[in-house]
Amino acid sequence: MCKKIFIAATGQHCGKTTISLSLMHLAAKYYRRVGFIKPLGPKAILYQERVMDKDAALTAQVCHLDDDLDYMSPVVIERGYTKKVLSGEICADTLRERMISATRELEKRCDFLIIEGAGHGGVGSVVGLDNATVARILDAPVLMVAGGGIGSVVDSVNLNLALYEREGVEVKMLLTNKLLAHKREETLGYLRQAFSDKPMQIAGGFNFSPILANPTLGRVSRLLSTELRGDSQQINRIISTVQLGAASSQRVADLLQDSTLLIVTSSREELIVMLSSLYHLEEYRKKLAGLVIPGSTKMSKITQQILDDSGIPYFRTLGTTAETFSAISDDVSKITAQDVEKISHLQKLSETELDFAAIDSCLNPPSTARLAVGFG
Repeated sequence: MCKKIFIAATGQHCGKTTISLSLMHLAAKYYRRVGFIKPLGPKAILYQERVMDKDAALTAQVCHLDDDLDYMSPVVIERGYTKKVLSGEICADTLRERMISATRELEKRCDFLIIEGAGHGGVGSVVGLDNATVARILDAPVLMVAGGGIGSVVDSVNLNLALYEREGVEVKMLLTNKLLAHKREETLGYLRQAFSDKPMQIAGGFNFSPILANPTLGRVSRLLSTELRGDSQQINRIISTVQLGAASSQRVADLLQDSTLLIVTSSREELIVMLSSLYHLEEYRKKLAGLVIPGSTKMSKITQQILDDSGIPYFRTLGTTAETFSAISDDVSKITAQDVEKISHLQKLSETELDFAAIDSCLNPPSTARLAVGFG
């Protein structure tokens, strides 16, 4: 009998996909065959000649699940899809049957199945398939993921719980992510008090981690739609801070922190030359993750040669310095299959910060299901 977990979330950017990937990694230590499905996918991409939700495609790549691709993303909401459902061109019952059929097939193939919801509890309501409804029709126990904090978590959880209670679906565990390490136990203690009248267990997820929260050079490349020049092997390097190179050259150098992405307008040739020279020193290679050089001003031939010879990773973009800084600073970093360093770090963290046995036992009590393979 296949055991299931439905991963819900109180909203975007809570770390739901991070939790799903982590549980896939941990479950593989306990079960022979672990599967994944995103029944309703709101973000369509083309993967292996199939239209799939991007999170399903990501999990397939990371966890090597290409044999299950036909079942991992049964309903994908593409442009104009909701209008077709509301106008009757597409039958909502047909979508339900796709979800149920795909889930049943994966249950036959797997010992453990992770079902990932879409966004907050209400996503999918427009086609009659919000998360609570999907969890009910797939008969899966719910693990709800929330962000860090206390007040905001209580508010968002209560808002989402109403949908699950309406559908008669029990949320068995609340997992709070992005906790401050030094306040972890205190925060969990207050949350347990706040939800003392609820049957769900309260557990800690990941502590806040800059490595997971911050973008890579590859992410910036995709964000700015421009290629990484210089040392392209640094594409997966994680950026710890983003700074503007607006001060004097010496002041900019003094302010550099570890793994800084520095935005320097193309007219600041003296600064670009100095940074290129500093990059030859090991101390500054640690500090300089790379440069973003916005602006339409063409650099002199000698400056361009010094920049290229240094090997420092850099981007050119036609946007203004302010636009570029805002775009990078406002971006919420999402893990992609190319972020191998992040994924490796995530898997290692999951082994110490997530208690898989407790999560599994809570959502699938031993008395009602059997463990396929145990490692103690």
